[in-house]
Amino acid sequence: MLTPAQIDACWIGAGFLAQALFGARFVVQWLYSEARGRSVVPTVFWYFSVAGGAILLAYAIHRREPVFIVGEATTLLIFLRNLQLLRRRGNRR
Repeated sequence: MLTPAQIDACWIGAGFLAQALFGARFVVQWLYSEARGRSVVPTVFWYFSVAGGAILLAYAIHRREPVFIVGEATTLLIFLRNLQLLRRRGNRR
């Protein structure tokens, strides 16, 4: 059984993981764009966004932070919608 301090440490670790995923998405986008010589947002950017957003939403819910919950839930929906639009566009080609 985990102690409350250990549970809090796990949640803090999850928060750092989510922030790392968000940071990684920009590194991926930058490198992808550099390789093509123009600004491009690859699909993997949105997968990193969804992963980071989902973990941050769980963290915000755990912390009971209503402003953070609304913000993360909203952006998560936007990230998922972008993936849906990309899949739809891919089906037309």
